[in-house]
Amino acid sequence: MPKGSPELTAARKEEIINACEQLYKTMSFKEITLKEIGAVTSFTRTSIYNYFQTKEEIFLALFEREYDRWNERLAAVLDNNDSLTRKELAEKIAESLSERVQLLKLLSTNHFDMEANSRQELLVSFKKSYGASMGNICRLLDKFVPEMSVTKKQDFIYRFFPFMFGIYPYTYVTDKQRTAMEEAGVDYVYRSVYELTLNCILGLLGAE
Repeated sequence: MPKGSPELTAARKEEIINACEQLYKTMSFKEITLKEIGAVTSFTRTSIYNYFQTKEEIFLALFEREYDRWNERLAAVLDNNDSLTRKELAEKIAESLSERVQLLKLLSTNHFDMEANSRQELLVSFKKSYGASMGNICRLLDKFVPEMSVTKKQDFIYRFFPFMFGIYPYTYVTDKQRTAMEEAGVDYVYRSVYELTLNCILGLLGAE
């Protein structure tokens, strides 16, 4: 780690993560390299190694930040509402997730590689943010669906979080993919992140 204030280190890391985020809007995970990321920062590419050792570590940091932002939104639902019906809770969670398209995109990426090629301390930091999301959903269920059994709540978590991995590919498709579906004769009705998430949660809560 380079010498410098914690503020400078944090600012440099944030700049690198922001550069990765910007590239990820138009490029795929495989296309983005450390060279590409370095080209859109204010310092040399080799300086990146002072903060992140691999491309996967940068993506993992971006992933962690997305979970942190979702956690802020979930915490706001918890803090700003005294009571919610099951339908209202489903709507709030669906709204919060529809605002985190990048989180869903990262979930649809092979983040097995991100975790495998990142240092243990960075992986632990990421898992804390991921775990906090599970914890926030559990707290929402505890507060707004108190009659739900512990087993049912566990079932909710282990159905909903795997479901999240598939949302992005079903809601964000390229013209090429859409044309391929039409040419293949697949009659598929595209839905929004909100619609898919809402329907899933309503089903899990038994509130359809």
